[in-house]
Amino acid sequence: MLVDLQGRALALLNKVAGAEWPDRLRLRKPLERWLYRGSKASFSVLAQQGGAAKRARPNKPASPRGVFDLTLSDDQQLLCDMLQQVAQDVVRPAAAEANAAQHCAEEVRAALAELGLKHYGVPAAHGGLADEAAALTCALMTEQLAHGDPALALVALQSLSVANVLRRFALPAAQQQWLPALLAESAPQIALALAEPHVLADPHRLQCRAERKGQHYQLSGSKSLLVDGLSADYLLLSAYAEDGPALFLVEASRAGVERCASPAMGLRGAALASVTLRKVRVPHSARITAADFAYQTLLDLAALGGCAVAVGAAQAALDYVVPYVNERQAFGEPISHRQGVAFPIANMAIELEGMRLLLWRACARADQGASFSRESYLARLQAEAKAMTIASDAVQLLGGHGFTQEHPVERWYRDVRGFAVLSQSVVL
Repeated sequence: MLVDLQGRALALLNKVAGAEWPDRLRLRKPLERWLYRGSKASFSVLAQQGGAAKRARPNKPASPRGVFDLTLSDDQQLLCDMLQQVAQDVVRPAAAEANAAQHCAEEVRAALAELGLKHYGVPAAHGGLADEAAALTCALMTEQLAHGDPALALVALQSLSVANVLRRFALPAAQQQWLPALLAESAPQIALALAEPHVLADPHRLQCRAERKGQHYQLSGSKSLLVDGLSADYLLLSAYAEDGPALFLVEASRAGVERCASPAMGLRGAALASVTLRKVRVPHSARITAADFAYQTLLDLAALGGCAVAVGAAQAALDYVVPYVNERQAFGEPISHRQGVAFPIANMAIELEGMRLLLWRACARADQGASFSRESYLARLQAEAKAMTIASDAVQLLGGHGFTQEHPVERWYRDVRGFAVLSQSVVL
């Protein structure tokens, strides 16, 4: 098994080594360091399973269970540093074009796919790098990519979200079938379809129905806010079955599946789509969850994914506004010297830290195996209210520039306005 995993890690490293885009974007060394650390992490997981000693982490001593530790591990810090550079050099420059074209360019999509983030959603037994304590790591990756652009972050994280759903909730047979396939050279593109388009839609009262008929299910209903939904080969959707909420993996080309583009106020680069299911007949094996799967946990992890995107976007807005007000002159001095400017920026920073701490606290409890539903709810409330406030203040502080497309804050304002989309599109 070690030899097989080492071969997969080296194959991934060789694939990056042979690509041209890391040199163009000056990401060669950070990528190679990240892949090297990821390979070491995967070997450590296998060694632990075999009874070997755990890898030492000198910069992060083991914390007593229940202690909220804000110190990132070596791997997490290296991953954040690498993705921060990717967000700056790859994602941010492509955001305006993606917004105008309402889809992600193939070159950018390929560059993001080459990062191999989905490996962090697939366990080592199936060739990936994930372990049980992955929520915080996924949140950190989400924050960094959303700092570049929220819409393109949703595109980049779609495969990781699907892998997380399969790893956490799918039946063993479904995991065996789909998790290795996600890491294959020609991996299928799967879109999450958890949201519904109805007014005041309640995720606990799904109107998309799955009626069992013999060895088949018949699916009827509608789903909305699918990221890159028109390009997907499969749909991972939620529906209400005879024994409660369930998840299904359905071919997008199956008879009765009708998809259409659904552009919105923001997140245009994510190429949102809607799907209608008209008595779609699928085999019983298309249902990938058991009758008692933890549906509330899925909703909580999806809410935290949306919070992570909101934190990244809010951090981007703050980071953009601070140098602007320091450089903008009025009456012979920077406008940041005025209390009417300085105080709102201080409030933005305070609210942002509150959002991040609530998010990390919820993720830490999830990684510890403790209940985190309450913490997820609080993080969502804070992010839903304060991310919008921060984005609005950023527009206000830029004055007339905040209203124009010359500066990205108007796009971030529109993106975080759709927080409901964010909390249905990324699963940690």
